[in-house]
Amino acid sequence: MEIKKTNADDIETLIDIRLEMLRVVNKLPEDAEFDKVLVDSSREYFLKGNQTTVIAIDGGKAIGCASLSYIHLMPTYDHPTGERAHLMNVYTNKDYRRQGIGKKMVELLIDEAKSKGCTEISLDATEQGRFLYTQLGFTANNNGMVLNLK
Repeated sequence: MEIKKTNADDIETLIDIRLEMLRVVNKLPEDAEFDKVLVDSSREYFLKGNQTTVIAIDGGKAIGCASLSYIHLMPTYDHPTGERAHLMNVYTNKDYRRQGIGKKMVELLIDEAKSKGCTEISLDATEQGRFLYTQLGFTANNNGMVLNLK
């Protein structure tokens, strides 16, 4: 099993594992089709977006993924560089869970964020993922608010 940062050569593998993750998270059938706009926008983001994505590969097949999107905000006292990151799409195929794969992927991304001068990583945790994130040092944050615009 290998965990690696993705590049343009990995795009189709990356899209496949992302769609698998979306099916599982949204409780869709394995053969559920996705809107072309979602697939094309995902492909474009992975190729051109300000992000780092890692995939876990076993036997030539992607079995996990995790992404870190970089955000540049106005610098503040607590975040003097203004560089922050948001962790997304942490997923491991059900046959590979509880083997430390998700943890290894996130650790790689934490190191990457540090190397880029990020002072904070945020995430939206599912109940299933909370244990992993707590284990890695993430804490609950009730300071923010959100306005959903869709």
